[in-house]
Amino acid sequence: MAGTEVPILHARTLAEAYLFLNLVIASDDLTSLDETEEPAGTEPTREPAEPGGTGEPDEVEHAEPRARGRVIDYERWTTLTEGRTAWTLLFDGPDTGPRHRIIIVIPYETEFAARHGRPRFGPGRSDIIDPGQWQLAGAGYAHRALREAALYAENPTDHDRFQEVVANWAYARDAVAEAAKFLPDGADEIPEEAFWTEEGATTRRDEPERFTRDGLQSDLALYQHHLDRFVEVHGPPP
Repeated sequence: MAGTEVPILHARTLAEAYLFLNLVIASDDLTSLDETEEPAGTEPTREPAEPGGTGEPDEVEHAEPRARGRVIDYERWTTLTEGRTAWTLLFDGPDTGPRHRIIIVIPYETEFAARHGRPRFGPGRSDIIDPGQWQLAGAGYAHRALREAALYAENPTDHDRFQEVVANWAYARDAVAEAAKFLPDGADEIPEEAFWTEEGATTRRDEPERFTRDGLQSDLALYQHHLDRFVEVHGPPP
């Protein structure tokens, strides 16, 4: 709406910012791991740009998006601008379905801290993605890893597909690790007040066991096991 002030959001990394866009635009496509339809998720494909690069969105890790069957061209609707200490990402689109205008600031400091080590999505806890959404994203990455692994089995010389499987299991694991950051010290489960989105709260209500300490540790171990097993069976990439 004209004249409406757009809130400025803060992400720790470009990967988190683009995942947030995908969750906002394609939240209806995210499903739990035991459902049959593949959820949308962020597909890790590129390294983020260094400050001083072109600043174009195709330099960053971004989503392979779907929303209600629509294909969203993030590059068309996204502008990434360099500032003195941070990138500013502006998403203004898409041209079908609900239109969103989203501004996210991503500090260089936290981006490079994540790039040069873990955690992948940044130090500290997310201010824009709640634990339920992180679990949904983890399920999305896991679905994609399973799909890519099945395709890789048909052509085990496909280096790119091997890397996709490994990357998506790693992203699934790291998304669950982000959810686990909302678990208070000494607590057995993530409290209800930590879920501020409809998607996140619904996921907690439908699958409360996934937000207990044991459930989170189980999901982390499961995704790490799938990653280790895939590499063990198929060896280093061809």
